[in-house]
Order: sequence, then structure tokens, then C-alpha cells
Amino acid sequence: MAIKGKAAKSSSGAAMSKYDVEVEARLQALEAAVKEISAKCDERATPAATVSTGDDHDKLVAVEEALNKVRGVLGV
Repeated sequence: MAIKGKAAKSSSGAAMSKYDVEVEARLQALEAAVKEISAKCDERATPAATVSTGDDHDKLVAVEEALNKVRGVLGV
């Protein structure tokens, strides 16, 4: 009489071999790593998206004023 082992079950209820269980564990680890890396990328991208355009406008006005002064000195 053979001793029967208990096979792991997939989410659909199908029996999984030892190899399938190992592959599933690796897949879950990879998916978790991708999720973590994606979150870090999103964190890095967020500050750039929230830069105030008012600051850029003020800088542009200052550059324009400086150019106008140079043009006045050069007589252009």
C-alpha cells in the first residue's frame, strides 16, 4: 500500500507539483519586487509633476528683463 501525499492546490483547485509550488513562490516574489520598484518610481516622478509653474514664470520674466537690459545697452 502506497502512502499518499497531499498535493498543493492552485487558486483554481488544481493539484500542483513541487516544481509548480516553487515556481509560484518565485513568481509571487518577482511580482512583489516589481510592485515595490514601481512604487519607488512613482515616488520619484511625483515631485516633478507638482512643480509650481509660478516659479518658472517668475524666472522667465527675470530672464526677459535681463535680456531687455542687455538689448538697451547694446542698442539692439
